[in-house]
Amino acid sequence: MKRYTILIHCKDQQGIIAATTSFILENQGNITYVDQHVDHQQMVFFMRLECDFETATFNSEDFSNSFATSVANLFDMNWDMFDSETVPKMALFVSKYDHCLYDILGRYKSGELKVEIPFIASNHNDLEPIAKRFDIPFFHVPISADTRQDAELQHLKLLQNHSIDFVVLARYMQIIPQGLIDAYPSKIINIHHSFLPAFVGAKPYHSAFERGVKIIGATSHYVTTALDAGPIIAQDVSRVSHTHTIKDLINIGRDLEKIVLSTAIKYHIQRKVMVYDNKTVIFS
Repeated sequence: MKRYTILIHCKDQQGIIAATTSFILENQGNITYVDQHVDHQQMVFFMRLECDFETATFNSEDFSNSFATSVANLFDMNWDMFDSETVPKMALFVSKYDHCLYDILGRYKSGELKVEIPFIASNHNDLEPIAKRFDIPFFHVPISADTRQDAELQHLKLLQNHSIDFVVLARYMQIIPQGLIDAYPSKIINIHHSFLPAFVGAKPYHSAFERGVKIIGATSHYVTTALDAGPIIAQDVSRVSHTHTIKDLINIGRDLEKIVLSTAIKYHIQRKVMVYDNKTVIFS
């Protein structure tokens, strides 16, 4: 038995669900999950399906070609089909903060995250011992005003040589250049605190403490050329009070960052995210 995930979005119109599900049935497929959403403001239809096919009689290339001709072209669909058994390759970019890195590697080793991690890249050497502890290759790619362009080329070469499917910035404190964003559209996941844009700078928790904030949050999103303004994948918050110290706020914020980032990674590898108009549709 082979399982595939199909993602579809197109202009909303009559007959999309019927045509798609009927085609899968005609090809001896069994739909085990289906969900759909309509953006009524822009009249755009979204659908996610999981389907089982008998391995002996199913050919994914033939199915894709036939689906494109018989259904997708009829409705002018944007669509993708993914083999659910394929394990994606994820690269990790880090700097000096280690809380997100430890959390991801722990979930990876326990089998919670169904990915391969061919390498970890960093603009510092500080976290190399962690990579060695988990037996993952570590690449130090220093970045300065003079080396920024060369660093971009090194990163692209690493990603291509290791056939990376997507990148996670586990508190990587550098701006991602245009070349990497173009090479991995909606495939670079970032995490940051949700004090932006109110509290910018190197010590946002100190600024938030002085202001007396009552909520701390974290946001994970896809990276675009608009800094920290890409399509949001996951968010969460915790309430705080006057009894919390600056250290408390930092610890609460780091816990949120770990949870939100791991949630975003799961959504991505499970093909539950569809990006449209700088927003996301997240299927259950």
